[in-house]
Amino acid sequence: MKIHNFSAGPAILPRTVLEQASAALLDFNGTGLSLIEVSHRDKDFEGVMHEARAAVKRLLGLGDDFEVLYLQGGASLQFAMVPMNLLRPAGKAAYVNTGTWATKAIEDAQKLGEVQVIASSEDKNFSYLPTGYTIPQDVDYLHITSNNTIYGTQMQSFPDSPVPVVCDMSSDIFSRPVPAASMGLIYAGAQKNMGPAGTTLVVIRKDLVGRSGRKLNAMLDYGVHIKGQSMYNTPPVFAVYVSMLTLQWIESQGGLSAMEKRNRAKADLLYSEINRNSLFRPTVTDDSGSLMNVTFVLKETTLEAVFEGLLREAGISGLKGHRSVGGYRASIYNAMPIESVQVLVDVMQALENKYAS
Repeated sequence: MKIHNFSAGPAILPRTVLEQASAALLDFNGTGLSLIEVSHRDKDFEGVMHEARAAVKRLLGLGDDFEVLYLQGGASLQFAMVPMNLLRPAGKAAYVNTGTWATKAIEDAQKLGEVQVIASSEDKNFSYLPTGYTIPQDVDYLHITSNNTIYGTQMQSFPDSPVPVVCDMSSDIFSRPVPAASMGLIYAGAQKNMGPAGTTLVVIRKDLVGRSGRKLNAMLDYGVHIKGQSMYNTPPVFAVYVSMLTLQWIESQGGLSAMEKRNRAKADLLYSEINRNSLFRPTVTDDSGSLMNVTFVLKETTLEAVFEGLLREAGISGLKGHRSVGGYRASIYNAMPIESVQVLVDVMQALENKYAS
């Protein structure tokens, strides 16, 4: 049976990427060695790191004023590294709180300096995105989260900011064109749209490096990693290699505009069914529904066991919603084919046909 993987992450990757990565585990570039056996100082792997960094710039349309890093520790470590590197000890930072991960980022930043939460949707369990907020001009940076995996909201546009914008793009990076060149720093865990768990992408504008003036331990200093070209210590070679392959796959499909077209078609199909079907309702209450993580609930919880049985019969996996929201979450990242979304829609319609009054 074909399994339709709607997991929020680690997420589905293109089949061709998995096949290439599998081959490299046995024989990397004809060396007779496994990818995970070769030295990260070997010229073949140095070529991988160079291409993995260059592909990011090509896709995001970035020039030499930006640096690309592949780090470890997940996006969660960036919650601390961002203020360590950008927030002056006597300075301030502005944050927009739109979900669990933004909340955690705020908590870590507060340990290092003054944080102003200039907008929040916590009052309604993060079921919408706040708008109309004013960005202070006297802060060191503005931190936003472009997509909220748990709550199913996504920024449809980005703020015009008088200060550098720091954006957590962990769950929607490379899913659509974004104004990356106008931002100061972007970070993202790889395990959604980009590769396997184990590496974290950081894209930083060069003039922000060392901005905080703090003396940092080497592993927490962006400047150290830039000087070492993401290889100050041994990088997660497999995660970087698969990320490189995935970025090349995105390019081969037509780049970010093609990804957005593909992702919008999937999301439109599913949102249309949620809104039409008398048994379901969306959890997002405004027009910020995510193209990556579609969250919805059954109106009649007594049908949950029946619905989940139908999902299993159809080979649908990973649809259960986060405990903060409940219900269901369909993560439809870049590599998810629209055919899998259609299978989910068919199951929802079958449930309605049998149980709707």
